[in-house]
Amino acid sequence: MNWHLQEAKNDFSRVVQRARSEGPQTVTLRGERAAVVLSVEDYDRLAGKKKTLAEYLLTGPVWDVDFAEEVNRRSETMIRDIDL
Repeated sequence: MNWHLQEAKNDFSRVVQRARSEGPQTVTLRGERAAVVLSVEDYDRLAGKKKTLAEYLLTGPVWDVDFAEEVNRRSETMIRDIDL
């Protein structure tokens, strides 16, 4: 539902109740969307816990043995080429 800013200020408890029961409530200022009131459940779902880069990389697809061996072989080849 859309709420004009003044209406939302005057009846903020109802805005919050509706956010909890009906979903996000949009507040407008001069006819333009200005803010959204969310339930804490909606906020937590959107914000979520951000993974670190290491966690993100570790949750990627599992490499099969042949692929892992090829990556290791190429790495060793590159290191040998650098040492020459």
